[in-house]
Amino acid sequence: MTILEGRGLGRTYNLGSVPVPALDDVHIKIDRGEFLVLQGPSGSGKTTLINILGLLDRADEGELLLEGQPVSGMNEDSLADLRRDRFGFVFQTFNLIPVLTAMENVEYPMTLKAVPRETARRRARELLSRVGLAGKEDVRPDLLSGGERQRVALARAIVNEPQVVVADEPTANLDSRTAASVLGLMRELSDDRHVAFIVATHDPSVVAMGHRVVTLRDGRTVGDP
Repeated sequence: MTILEGRGLGRTYNLGSVPVPALDDVHIKIDRGEFLVLQGPSGSGKTTLINILGLLDRADEGELLLEGQPVSGMNEDSLADLRRDRFGFVFQTFNLIPVLTAMENVEYPMTLKAVPRETARRRARELLSRVGLAGKEDVRPDLLSGGERQRVALARAIVNEPQVVVADEPTANLDSRTAASVLGLMRELSDDRHVAFIVATHDPSVVAMGHRVVTLRDGRTVGDP
């Protein structure tokens, strides 16, 4: 079942007075529970596409549909609600709040949904244990390794039970062993919880884990079966 679909997506940026096309007529579908990998060289449009699919940016052309419903024309407040309720995000720089503990970082998205504190604490503790961080709930990010911080970020991304998780170069700052561990967790969550993962990467080990791989070149998809 298709959860997210882009039809004819286009995006152009302006470099001074010069228009620079980043995406050109991109058609893409992502199914529920699919682990989709976006690959391509730098400047191919991966980050632009992943930002549009994650409702962090808007396309200049085309249409984006979530469960068959168009979202392209929604106002910013409505898009923010969708991001909060139905999307999770994992970034290569982790984007954790440095003054909060691992537990508090995972709890934070639930405070935006007014989840009762006891429920939020229990859910955060369970997820931190699931990603291998039991016993480190009260540790701040600066005292965690890169792999541990990415595990906190992953727990935070799924704590509100999203339908889609968007990950931009999630293994870029990790050594190969830690990257494999984090990647395995992501694939496991995709398989077990039927969450769609959309992962932009240069990492061949990530590409090898995808249910499907879409290659971008010069703002267009190539070789998408």
